[in-house]
Amino acid sequence: MAASVYISKNLTETQVAFLKLLDEYEIQLFRFDEIEKQIAQQFDNLNEVLENLVHKGLLARIERGKFCRPNFTDENVIGTFVVANSAVAYWSALNQHGLTEQFSNTTFIQTTQEKEDKVIFGTSYKFVKIIPTKRIGIMWNGQGNFKYPITDVEKTVIDCFDQPQYSGGYAELLRAFIQADLKADKMITYCSATANIAVTKRIGFLAEFFEKKSLNAFMDYAQTQVNEKYSLVDPLGSETGDFVSAWRLRLNISRQQLEGIAQKEY
Repeated sequence: MAASVYISKNLTETQVAFLKLLDEYEIQLFRFDEIEKQIAQQFDNLNEVLENLVHKGLLARIERGKFCRPNFTDENVIGTFVVANSAVAYWSALNQHGLTEQFSNTTFIQTTQEKEDKVIFGTSYKFVKIIPTKRIGIMWNGQGNFKYPITDVEKTVIDCFDQPQYSGGYAELLRAFIQADLKADKMITYCSATANIAVTKRIGFLAEFFEKKSLNAFMDYAQTQVNEKYSLVDPLGSETGDFVSAWRLRLNISRQQLEGIAQKEY
């Protein structure tokens, strides 16, 4: 709080008027530099109004220049509000799509912007920067003030294969892949945008191994992307296992283990 800001003992008419406008426009969270346009009214000293309302517990500061009502706690909305060009992704999106029963203590946000990881209102956020061409496959969950962007099922699965350290565990990711209802055309489009040949090969092999017939067209596409270099089925695992020449993959997770993961034995 700036030293020059006057903190009134009681609510002033101006402070009450600002809160009424938030109610009138049903605004739960806002940015300092946008709010006057949103409520169609200007204030002589907006900063002082906001500082007083924060001091009195009638507003909460999310971070500098960003505020919300004190009872607003939706971590997905807040996480995508604090950084531009963002979406709930990775493990958090797997959970939102019902593809994992595991909960993370961290909310994963994908963004094209630089953003340091931080804790907001007790929730830990991991901000993962991507290049703009990978920002694809975004849908919306929720309504009104509770609406937020999230990667769709296909993009979530591909993102987790692309960055498995944010997926909640490779075995859990494989189980999510097995149960997910994936559209081949989206898988082709998103894999092309992701431009990770190793990921395309892994998914193609796994689709074939687990006999996901709906992905036949994707498997055909994936075969066209196979290069000469051998990649590990589990990129975080050891350099061991059988070689599969058709997919240029090394099975550091054996076929038996893959079947066990599908049966939740691992």
